[in-house]
Amino acid sequence: MNTTSHLPSYLEQSEAVRNRFDRLKSREVILEVKHLGKDYKTTKGNVTALKDVNFKTHRREFVCVIGPSGCGKSTLIRILAGLESHTSGEVLLDGKPVTGPGRDRGMVFQGYTLFPWLTVKKNVMFGLEMNNVSTDDAGREAELWLELIGLEKFANAFPHELSGGMKQRVAIARALVNQPRILLMDEPFGALDAQSRVKMQTYLLEIWRNIDITVLFITHDLDEAIFLADRILVLKAHPGEVQELIEVPVPRPRSAEQFSSPEFLATKARLEALIHPQEAEPDQDAEVKPQMIRFVNVADNVE
Repeated sequence: MNTTSHLPSYLEQSEAVRNRFDRLKSREVILEVKHLGKDYKTTKGNVTALKDVNFKTHRREFVCVIGPSGCGKSTLIRILAGLESHTSGEVLLDGKPVTGPGRDRGMVFQGYTLFPWLTVKKNVMFGLEMNNVSTDDAGREAELWLELIGLEKFANAFPHELSGGMKQRVAIARALVNQPRILLMDEPFGALDAQSRVKMQTYLLEIWRNIDITVLFITHDLDEAIFLADRILVLKAHPGEVQELIEVPVPRPRSAEQFSSPEFLATKARLEALIHPQEAEPDQDAEVKPQMIRFVNVADNVE
């Protein structure tokens, strides 16, 4: 496994990039994944979803995980969250094995997981109250987080009264109110329209800059991964293995104008080469051509 990407030399020699990653690597390790494997038993035998996955995440680092469909991205994050067991290897959070769900990890899913019968404020309070925090203290904490995400005016609204982006902001606040060590996000913006998605990416970076949180973010969108991440973990499919761990050379703070910068484009080209190699095996589905029935006059052709 490579630890950095094969970016053009003028990017690798950037002093600002080197200094940023030197500072990052000097921080303590929050999450460590060692030789992680996951097998499923099926009627046709064992299927390996993840194989010998190894990586570390440092404090206040933002790591994105990408890979082709079926590479085990969601399986990986569910194991890290303690929602699913692993077959081999280990997951260490602050040096302690992850054996199940815990308040030291916050989780945000792609779907809108708010409780529809609770107000926005009550949704944010829920985790605190489940951990025996008094209603008054939980309410004050919830108000602070709603102010941070800019939704304090919607404290008494119900989820069905919010847009998709607003719902996910509440979900982020609910995940962070317990002050976890790491925030795990499984394609949280995948269901949003393009404009809302860009706004949510900006909101998330602003939250990340202002609190002590490490983020591990699953996405299939290369632009999103480059825009958000310090490093990008690239998995290959069948089974999911670490193909490369790429340091993103795009300077922070990030902005939409950087999407056309040389650093951004070079990183995207490297990711595309990893996920869609030119010499990829032919798609078996592509070999099966559907039988087409013509419903127009032969003379009425389209180009």
